[in-house]
Amino acid sequence: MARTARKRKSATLLLGLLAWAVGLLFVAPAAWMVLTSLHGEADAATNPPSLLAPLTLDGYANFLGSTSGASPIPPLLNSAMASIISTVLVLALSIPAAYALSIRPVKKWSDVMFFFLSTKMLPVVAGLLPIYLIAKSTGLLDSILLLVILYTSMNLPIAVWMMRSFLSEVPVEILEAAAIDGASLPAIFRRIIVPISGPGIAATALICFIFSWNELLFANVLTSTAAYTAPVFLTSFVTSQGLFLAKVCAAAVAISLPVLIAGFAAQDKLVQGLSLGAVK
Repeated sequence: MARTARKRKSATLLLGLLAWAVGLLFVAPAAWMVLTSLHGEADAATNPPSLLAPLTLDGYANFLGSTSGASPIPPLLNSAMASIISTVLVLALSIPAAYALSIRPVKKWSDVMFFFLSTKMLPVVAGLLPIYLIAKSTGLLDSILLLVILYTSMNLPIAVWMMRSFLSEVPVEILEAAAIDGASLPAIFRRIIVPISGPGIAATALICFIFSWNELLFANVLTSTAAYTAPVFLTSFVTSQGLFLAKVCAAAVAISLPVLIAGFAAQDKLVQGLSLGAVK
């Protein structure tokens, strides 16, 4: 028995060390980016990176416009508006759709789910030219409205798949009991479905927000001056004069902060939501 206990303890210790090693492996690129953003350009360009080089905030000062003259506020606001509005629209559309496909399944619901999945099989670049021509003819080029429409369309299939898995976890007996007691469908949604599947809704919203915030291809091609987003602003740091690592890393860290803050704020809901069965 003692030998078996020692083997289990050794196995647990080994798995713990392996988990820490994998975790550090994933964190290492982000840590390198943060460290590089705090160095001068000359120190940031050394190979291997110098960990003991003097630290400076020049990269962040450049990002904030004190040296380059370009303000990051407009692209950050554009990204925030496009990401938040499209996420709200995705939730407003995906929750009723998931309800119809899980709790009260319609006929051939599996075909509907496959249709949603098939929309993600087409490469995004294949639809770029038609979208550009339609946006040009309708006057939507370089507008937040166009980004909201595209981001909503892009994330809706994923959200429906996730929300269907979450709503499938809601006990049907509770819904039937509420219906027998005379509760209307909006009341069932508000008092039963939303509280039970709240973590799943939060997880879906966070993932859709991250996808929208990080999207670059559509924003880079379909916007120019009025609606360009934070990722497009980040690409402006790569100039014909060369790649300035410290400035690019400082801009990348600053632009990633809203996503990191949202992730930390909703990490409990995110873990609970993912454990409900959507991505397992």
